[in-house]
Amino acid sequence: MPEAGVLGQLEGLDKQNGATIGRLLANGKAGHAEAGPDGKLHATIRIPEDELVYEPAVLMVPHGGTLELEFFNDDKNTHCAVMPSNGDTQFLWLVNHSRGTATLQLDGPGYYWYGSIAGNDAGGGLTGAIVVGGDVPDSAKLDRPPQPRP
Repeated sequence: MPEAGVLGQLEGLDKQNGATIGRLLANGKAGHAEAGPDGKLHATIRIPEDELVYEPAVLMVPHGGTLELEFFNDDKNTHCAVMPSNGDTQFLWLVNHSRGTATLQLDGPGYYWYGSIAGNDAGGGLTGAIVVGGDVPDSAKLDRPPQPRP
């Protein structure tokens, strides 16, 4: 039996203020960053052979801060990862059957997209998302009625 996509792995994706990003990458897998003893969040991202995807497609991060990602390119082709980091861009080149590490600073909650721009990658490129949980500071909140929370 095939593994369930993001919709099958994470509850609450189909309601207001849920992690709606999962609906966009619903055929991929979801993963979670883990807190390390160094105070950083850590996760592993793989590019499986001949699949042209990042695995997991959606990485759930419990809160903002420093995120260390270890990438493994298990594919026979060269790929890369262009990632956000507090308004700057991080670039990681991944030749075939290689690994690399990127350290990102994502202080605010939200959806952060990253992808590969090496080649056309079957018309769409590799696309992934990092979903940072938490809440914005009171000074950044909109003046509106309370909204449902997951």
